[in-house]
Amino acid sequence: MSTSVIKAVSVSKQVTTASSSLTILQDVSLEVEQGEVIALVGVSGAGKSTLMTLLAGLDVPTQGKIELLGRSLADMDDEARAALRSESIGFVFQSFLLIPSLTALENVMLPAIINEEDADEARARELLEKVGLSGRETHLPSQLSGGEQQRVALARAFMTRPQVLFADEPTGNLDQHTAANVIELLFALNRDHGTTMVLVTHDPNLAQRCDRTLAIEGGSMVAA
Repeated sequence: MSTSVIKAVSVSKQVTTASSSLTILQDVSLEVEQGEVIALVGVSGAGKSTLMTLLAGLDVPTQGKIELLGRSLADMDDEARAALRSESIGFVFQSFLLIPSLTALENVMLPAIINEEDADEARARELLEKVGLSGRETHLPSQLSGGEQQRVALARAFMTRPQVLFADEPTGNLDQHTAANVIELLFALNRDHGTTMVLVTHDPNLAQRCDRTLAIEGGSMVAA
């Protein structure tokens, strides 16, 4: 019995303008098993982030089929896909996307509040402690360094105990020392929660830690 939580079959993505059609992804197939950590690597513009947004149901492919947590994304409308993401998916973005007017603690609690779940303040404080930010709970993003903001974003991503975490260049804006700390945190949180992770990265140290590396070149999957 397959334990894959992500399955893509012959996925392509084209963008059409008034004058031309651009192929961003071409005939990509992959499977990610439960608990696996996968790195998507390739040069800028290769299609890595596009593939991640398709796998996460943030966008729809032009051709092909994607299953996420055993559900066909093509059979779901925007509202159903949004509900699946809200309930089961975590995201970490290169630009952090913290709410400037909310404290670190409030930013971590936000996914639970949006989901109309019990805003478990004790859990949010525990996650901030795990990422080394005890005592910074009341600080606004503007009062935190880039590395600290990324750690808040990591804590927030795990607030709702996601089954799958998608991270787009999670160490891209960080210095080498902070990046190393964030990598350790990612894998520690992954071990604690058994979360499947798909990481888009240029960071060879991060890719090396993953179970598998999938390379995208010119919109196609190639041998890594």
